[in-house]
Amino acid sequence: MPGSLSSLTIGDFSRATHLSIKTLRYYHRVQLLEPAQVDHDTGYRHYTTDQIPVAQVIRRFRDLEMPIEQIQAVLRAPDLTARNRLIADHLSQLEQDLARTQQAVASLRDLLADPSAAAPVSHRRVDATMAAAVSETVDVGDLLPWFLGALGELYATLDARGVAASGPAGGIYATALFAEERGEATVFVPTAAEVQGLGRVAPFTVPAAELAVITHAGSHADVDRAYGALAAYVSSHALQVDGPIREYYLVGRHDTADAAAWRTEICWPIFSTGAPA
Repeated sequence: MPGSLSSLTIGDFSRATHLSIKTLRYYHRVQLLEPAQVDHDTGYRHYTTDQIPVAQVIRRFRDLEMPIEQIQAVLRAPDLTARNRLIADHLSQLEQDLARTQQAVASLRDLLADPSAAAPVSHRRVDATMAAAVSETVDVGDLLPWFLGALGELYATLDARGVAASGPAGGIYATALFAEERGEATVFVPTAAEVQGLGRVAPFTVPAAELAVITHAGSHADVDRAYGALAAYVSSHALQVDGPIREYYLVGRHDTADAAAWRTEICWPIFSTGAPA
């Protein structure tokens, strides 16, 4: 192999592909891009010109932050369809990451431009309410998929039972879920009649409470701003009492895919102030 017209030393191959010698050695070690031949006496690596396009493809995948394991799967795909599917999946993930980044940037710009912007806070007394609910101890990192699954199961069960919701869905979240990243979460849908349990769905009584309420508009990407404003209000008015946070989804995922139209009431437990319901 060395000495042939199609052979390149690792230095020449590095210049041809813009991949450093250190990177090429690493790709050899993880079996992503192996030299065509390694001299047993000197340990020198030699590549062929046919490997240049492969190296160029790998370099572009790495520029797109594709993990080594996924690049290996792409290069070893049995056919073009399988290869294209793997690439499309990664591009889709990149687009989702980009959307989250753009959303975070927009939220940060808004926060810097107007850090004190917040909806008004009101007080509300709520009576005990009959509902169907799913309750479970969950990790905070699993909360969103758990919430979506529980809410879908609730509405499907109510539909199967022929029971209509009597109000917007809600959630009750233990303090430990925020403070310890693991705690009890309950998602419920109010009903006019008691619902017979099915699967994870069980009858539930939403407890009566006195609440300070703020309404968050839009997606939950920056819902922490509403939480912060509500906590500041409750603290400054010396109203706080122990108890779980409550949310009501006036307009949510179940109603529309347009996150800009979502409206979420965030409710902080307070002691009784005699405020009207």
